[in-house]
Amino acid sequence: MTAFAAAEAQDRQEEAADSAREEILAGLRSVPKTIHCKFLYDERGSQLFDAITELPEYYPTRTELAIMEEHVEEMARSLGPHVLLVELGSGSSTKTPMLLERLDEPVAYVPVDISSEHLHAAAERLRERFPRLDIQPIAADYTADYRLPEVEARRTVVYFPGSTIGNFPPGAIEDFLRHIAELCGPGGALLIGVDLRKDRETLERAYDDAEGVTAAFNLNLLRRFNRELGADFDLDAFAHRAIWNEVDGRIEMSLVSRRDQTVSVGEEQLQFAAGEAILTEHSHKFTVEQFAEIAAAAGFRVDRVWADSDNRFSVQFLTVA
Repeated sequence: MTAFAAAEAQDRQEEAADSAREEILAGLRSVPKTIHCKFLYDERGSQLFDAITELPEYYPTRTELAIMEEHVEEMARSLGPHVLLVELGSGSSTKTPMLLERLDEPVAYVPVDISSEHLHAAAERLRERFPRLDIQPIAADYTADYRLPEVEARRTVVYFPGSTIGNFPPGAIEDFLRHIAELCGPGGALLIGVDLRKDRETLERAYDDAEGVTAAFNLNLLRRFNRELGADFDLDAFAHRAIWNEVDGRIEMSLVSRRDQTVSVGEEQLQFAAGEAILTEHSHKFTVEQFAEIAAAAGFRVDRVWADSDNRFSVQFLTVA
C-alpha cells in the first residue's frame, strides 16, 4: 500500500469513527434513549454472541443449523451454479461452510461484517478449509453502501442467516430488503433466516439466559463506550432486561439505570433517571405469511420456506421479483 493509499484509509477510518460517535450520542440524547444494535458487535461483543449461540435457552442457532443439515442440498440447488455469495453480518461464519461445500463452483464468497478483527479471523479459517475459493471479506456496516468485487458470476446471492432481519424497525425491514434486492440485481436471490412467533417464555429465556451471558453481551456495549468514546459508564449501575412486546411482536432488550445518575461521554454530560432504559436491540418475530407480504413489498418473491417441525424458525429462499 502506498503512503497516499494508507493516508486515505486512515481518513476513512477516522470519518467512520466520527460518524459512529455522532450516531451514538444522538441515540443517547433521544427520548427514549436508543442505540442501534450494530454497536453491540465489537470484538468482545462478537465473541460473547458466539457464546450465546451455544446456550441451551438460545434456540435460533441450533434450530437453524438443524434445518440446514436437513435441507442444505435443496438450498444449494436453489442458489444454482457459479454464484457470487455475499454473507451479511457474517460473524464467525459457522453455518457458511455447510452451504459452501454443496454449492456448484461458486465464483467467490464475500463476507461483510462490522467487526473487522472477527471478520478477518473467520475468513482465514475458511481459506484454510476452501483453498480454491476466492474469499474477499469486507469490513463494513452492511446497511450502508459498499462495493462488491467485480467477478463473472451467473447471479449474486445474499446469505443473511440468523434472525438479524428482526432487529430492524418495521418500516426499515422493507427498506433493507429493497437494498438487498438492489445489491443482488436482476436474477439475484436471498437466502435468509427468519425467526417465527412463539410463546413468551421461550422468547424471553432466549434473550435473558440463566448464566448471564446475554447480560454480559448487552453490558459490553457500555464498556465499549468507555473505551472508545471516553465515557465513564458504571456497568454495575445498569441492569440487563429483555421483555416480549406482544403488540409489536418483538423482544425488546435494554440496559436499565439502577439509580439516578450522570454519565460523561467525552465532554457531554447525560442524565439518567432510576429505571430509565437504553433500548439496545429489538428482535421482531414473524409469521410466514407476514414475512412474505413484507418481502413482496420490497421486490422479492418467496420461492421456498424450510422450517423445523415445531415451526420455531425458518430459512427462506427469495428471488428478485
